[in-house]
Amino acid sequence: MPFVYRYAATDTQLHDDPNVALFFLEKDLHPGAKMKLHFANTISGASFLPRRAADSIPFSSTRLREILDRFSVEPNSAEAAAVKQTLRDCEEPAVRGERKTCTTSLEAMVEFSTSSLGTTKVKVASTTVSKEGTPAQEYTVAASGVREMGGKELVTCHAEPYAYAIFYCHATSTSRGYEVDMVGKDGTTVEAAAVCHTDTTAWNPEHVAFKVLDIKPGSAPVCHFLPHDHVVWSRSD
Repeated sequence: MPFVYRYAATDTQLHDDPNVALFFLEKDLHPGAKMKLHFANTISGASFLPRRAADSIPFSSTRLREILDRFSVEPNSAEAAAVKQTLRDCEEPAVRGERKTCTTSLEAMVEFSTSSLGTTKVKVASTTVSKEGTPAQEYTVAASGVREMGGKELVTCHAEPYAYAIFYCHATSTSRGYEVDMVGKDGTTVEAAAVCHTDTTAWNPEHVAFKVLDIKPGSAPVCHFLPHDHVVWSRSD
């Protein structure tokens, strides 16, 4: 997943992952800006389990075989590989300045987000697209289409492929959030949530963002739009 900052980019990711196109530089975010983007549906739409049910299910790479058996997943299948990768993402340590967890229920996501932000007065933003299945195309930022979210502390939660809803959530105080209105060449309208990271010095130097944007860690704020189903939490007070 390109939103895990410890990982180096792979050739497959650079060529085939639609999320790669969502990275951009903060200086390029302004009314009238044009960007080629692909807001693809990449997650299967898995639902959250009730917290009690989720807490009763093993969630550890040391119990991978038990997890696969529980959900009738063939060990050598692509689905099994996705489960294994999600567990790996969740077990990776945080980078400097980052607090992270994987939430297995909606209640856990709310608790992590409100505790990280230090308040229950929060706002949640996500990306919505007027037409599903839109191709990669050029989008133009609307004239009054850039609004900064409140506070410097943000919690971003990324949907991970799994048998039920799992979100990789991480909090950082070196981020800025934006809500951005855009229009595609085919008339598709997008209300996009975007996060800009102002300190990337602890990221893997081979991270996909640096490859795509042709910059070095710490040289400029790195931003990305959120794909479908991903959310960002900010303070509303």
